[in-house]
Amino acid sequence: MTSLDAVTAWVDSYRKAWESNDPDDIRDLFADDAAYFTEPYAKPWVGREAIVVGWLDRQDEPGTTAFTWHPLIVTDDLAVIEASTTYPDRVYRNMWVLRLDHTGQARQFTEWWMQEPD
Repeated sequence: MTSLDAVTAWVDSYRKAWESNDPDDIRDLFADDAAYFTEPYAKPWVGREAIVVGWLDRQDEPGTTAFTWHPLIVTDDLAVIEASTTYPDRVYRNMWVLRLDHTGQARQFTEWWMQEPD
């Protein structure tokens, strides 16, 4: 069951993993058979190990981003999150669709992102 508390805890853990790039921090976010879509129509990374590999192939250096977020929708089945990621030279707007299992791990995560125009 998804709740605002569970979503907040998950996003906080996601940010921790983003800053650490520690494989265990990444693994802890996802269910064994989770699917991570880096874009809505991209082939997903499926399973914890594939997610860790994909994540580390695209990792940001710790301390190079600022991140803010707020929930748009939280239901029993999903959360939709609006976020902003600021890099030194660009800003992205993000929309996330998150489906948590009963343990608070993501079973499906989809990112929509776009760079703000200059």
